[in-house]
Amino acid sequence: MKINWTRTIPAGLVATLALDLSGLLMTGKWWDIPNLLGAKLGTGLLGGLVMHYGIGIILAAMFVAVAPSLKGPLWARALTYITVQTVMGVFLFMFPLLDLGVAGLKAGAMMPMISLARHLIYALTLSAALRGSASVLAPPALETAPAYEVQT
Repeated sequence: MKINWTRTIPAGLVATLALDLSGLLMTGKWWDIPNLLGAKLGTGLLGGLVMHYGIGIILAAMFVAVAPSLKGPLWARALTYITVQTVMGVFLFMFPLLDLGVAGLKAGAMMPMISLARHLIYALTLSAALRGSASVLAPPALETAPAYEVQT
């Protein structure tokens, strides 16, 4: 699969900005994730911002790569992908790495719900930004050659 980077990079940036804006609306804190990342990495806010938005682009590229193998309309594929990513990547990896415990529960009982809601907004924004992109909407090409050959 060839990724159209001129569509994927802006889509990842816009979706990450939507995640941040939704976080501001839900928590009253701006750039809480970049601040946490920057503090943990010792790079400050600027390093945290680069890492946070870089992750947003990487997640968009991963979605573009797997979307053709998922079922349903683009928005449903994006929601499926980001729900799995949030549980596996955020709840079970990132939050514990940031000393927030599994699912971020050390930060409060609402943290998993807020995090999932923000990531679902990322997914819907990403799907809207990628709408019409042939690389996302097209199913994988069928191979005309057999998967293997029998040697005699």
